[in-house]
Amino acid sequence: MRMALRFILPLLVVLVGLAWGIMPLVDHRIERWLRADVETRSQLVFFSVQDTIAALAMSKADDKIDALFKRIAAQDGELLALGLCTPAGQLSHRSAAWPQSLGCPASPEPDRPFSLEHLTDGPVLAASFPLAANGAASGRLVILHDLGFIERRSTRLKGYLVGFLGALGIVVAGLTALIARLTLRSWVRAVRKGVSAGIEGAAADKTLHPDVGPLVEEMRKLLRDVDTAPVPADAIRVDWGPDTLRSLLHTELPDAEVLVVSNREPYVHNLEDDGTITLQRPASGVVTALEPVMRACGGTWIAHGNGSADHLMVDEQDHLQVPPDDPAYSLRRIWLSNEEYDGYYYGFANEGIWPLCHIAFVRPIFRVTDWEQYVAVNQKFADALVAEARTPNPVILVQDYHFALLPKLVRERLPEATIITFWHIPWPNAEVFSICPWKEEILAGLLGSSILGFHTQLHCLNFLESVDRFLECHIDREHSIVRAGEGTTLVRPYPISIEWPPAALAAQAPVTECQESVRRRFGLLPSTRLAVGVERFDYTKGIADRFRAAESLLATHPEWLGKFTLLQIAAPTRSRLPAYRDTEIEAKAVAKEINERFGRDGWMPIILVPRHHEPEEVFTLFRAADLCLVSSLHDGMNLVAKEFVAARDDEDGVLVLSTFAGASRELQEALIVNPYDVHAMGEAIHTALTMPQEQRRERMRLMRDMVAEHNVHFWAGKMLLDAARMRKRRHIERPIGDEASEPVTLKDNENDADSHSG
Repeated sequence: MRMALRFILPLLVVLVGLAWGIMPLVDHRIERWLRADVETRSQLVFFSVQDTIAALAMSKADDKIDALFKRIAAQDGELLALGLCTPAGQLSHRSAAWPQSLGCPASPEPDRPFSLEHLTDGPVLAASFPLAANGAASGRLVILHDLGFIERRSTRLKGYLVGFLGALGIVVAGLTALIARLTLRSWVRAVRKGVSAGIEGAAADKTLHPDVGPLVEEMRKLLRDVDTAPVPADAIRVDWGPDTLRSLLHTELPDAEVLVVSNREPYVHNLEDDGTITLQRPASGVVTALEPVMRACGGTWIAHGNGSADHLMVDEQDHLQVPPDDPAYSLRRIWLSNEEYDGYYYGFANEGIWPLCHIAFVRPIFRVTDWEQYVAVNQKFADALVAEARTPNPVILVQDYHFALLPKLVRERLPEATIITFWHIPWPNAEVFSICPWKEEILAGLLGSSILGFHTQLHCLNFLESVDRFLECHIDREHSIVRAGEGTTLVRPYPISIEWPPAALAAQAPVTECQESVRRRFGLLPSTRLAVGVERFDYTKGIADRFRAAESLLATHPEWLGKFTLLQIAAPTRSRLPAYRDTEIEAKAVAKEINERFGRDGWMPIILVPRHHEPEEVFTLFRAADLCLVSSLHDGMNLVAKEFVAARDDEDGVLVLSTFAGASRELQEALIVNPYDVHAMGEAIHTALTMPQEQRRERMRLMRDMVAEHNVHFWAGKMLLDAARMRKRRHIERPIGDEASEPVTLKDNENDADSHSG
């Protein structure tokens, strides 16, 4: 339809303009034709009655002349009147319709008996013919014709002409559009085939039609430039920070509206027993990663408001400007009923998806009622997100496993949005994922994303395997692109990180002062070597296994008795769920058992502090410790490891890190351990405690360089750069894709040997 209008409207405009342009010439020609017709009619009338009228005039038969005039006028509808002029130029006879203001017209030239009389009622053509009887002139016969009909006929003819040209234009334009569309489809298919064949390879070029070959080559070059254009993220070293991220948004995503969706909010307001309202920052990896990004980018963060005083701190639209001391973005709080939260969060998300995705040997629980609440809450957040969007193409960052359905729900209502979904936990292999009763719905929901990010390449491969097995789709494994239906999703690893330098580090005392204050607080001797662990009471964190590793250390290396302490900070979480309650109970029981076995003279090998600590407190513990234990049984990334590295600006300390945490892919200078091998982990602790200072510093310097360079702004920047490239690519491809019978996608190659149908 759009193509047809492109042809029809301009053609109609041209034809109408042409018609009106030639109307003066047409009017002139029509007037001449019709006047010539009137003149001919006048002559025919004269030739038919001249002898009769001449004879009647000679015999002075006035009544017969008037009757004859009346009969002639009645027979010719175009004839206005007839008159008889004497040789002296006096009007002797006239028909009833003869104009009162007109006398006998002046005698015309012999060879041109016609004259134009302009009367008040319009122009009149007067035809004067001489009469003769018996060789003597008897006067002149004057025949009047009203020329007003010429204008009326001319108007009708002009209308017919315009209508004819318009109809002709529509027919011609329609035929042209049809032929052009058929030609364009063939042309587009040739272009799509040439582009999708890849930007390399001369063999593909030989198959191109000569009409499209140059264009395909130009498009390949343009798309290659989009994919490989030098950007700051690819430089040897760029200090990524808030200013870099803001500059990126300004240059690569100008005027982009940024919206973030997560379950956990970055700031929680709680009402205390004494009526005061306290502000808390949750111990959440998502919050730790995203809060600096939002401070740099601005925009709106949509999250569940679960603080007891949250509703008291928002405006009428449930908004709050944060951070409180220096507002940089807007927090929109969503309210959920207890029933919704129990089913969506505690039920499906944390009793279903969480154990499904973590290899921690806790069986997932799937209930229909939980799933229904999960669907309803995803829809509620999608409605809020769409309501918050001020533009049709915002950049939306969807966070974590709580919102697997949200990308598709938003895509249906904001088709131009750039949706970046980041899955903060591992993705299991297809065999494990097949346990989920709603696996197809979850996969389809996530594929509503423009970009789907995981921490590691392994998680990306697991996801692609799941999609390949359970959905009908095309997968380009070389470029990690999934095409399901009309949507295209880029699946990439984006290892998440932390702010650099961390805000919590700014107010920290020197390392020696931190060591003294922590030892005083927990009653430790100055000579005691300190290991710290900072977790939530989560069964995936391996807290009890960590305690057993400390037990193995003391049993195998008794020289550390009285000289080594493991300080474990553990915040209660999801304690309504049996698996989490059991984790806390087990950790406390194991700590008590080990302390009873090895503790003496006021010294305990394990100190367990079961409460939440603010980031500043945690950093103080990191700076005071000799080593940090991160023994996750399975983890997407584990930002505690990176926070420990960031806290050590003295370039000292040792990180003992689980091989099943995503951080182990980047922090390779840590002591990598298998948390299920308690003895080996105990030996790793011993190695950390005995490691020479120079080696400790060299390892820490390398890890700090890694975290500094690949910080949270780098993480966000890589995703936003990929989003910018996708938006540019879509802008390039849309003119072709809009006219094609099928959507155009650069990487779509249905004959690719790596593509599969599930």
